[in-house]
Amino acid sequence: MKAPKILPWIAHRAGISEELALKLWRRAAGEAEVIAGCCTSSEYHRLAVERFIDYAEAEGDRSVARDALASRTCVSWLLRHQNRISKLNLITAHSLVRLWQSQWVEFFGPQRHAF
Repeated sequence: MKAPKILPWIAHRAGISEELALKLWRRAAGEAEVIAGCCTSSEYHRLAVERFIDYAEAEGDRSVARDALASRTCVSWLLRHQNRISKLNLITAHSLVRLWQSQWVEFFGPQRHAF
């Protein structure tokens, strides 16, 4: 997977060089591929970005996600929130299908044949 275009910005925010950020990205992408099992799923991309941000914060002298009034704000929180919002449509569709399926089975029930 190619490095994200936001990589230099995160490197600058964390106070690390772009070369180190690229190495951290490759490490995070490799670990995410092992965990997700493939490198094409949205789960893989989410894991890779989250791991990269965590590594950048650990290596740098500044935090990418600044603490303001005891709450995390900025990049890592924003990416996690965006991921949760993107899953809402899938959760809603899944719930509607399960509701439709249960109503269908309840309405028709098991087919009984009288002989």
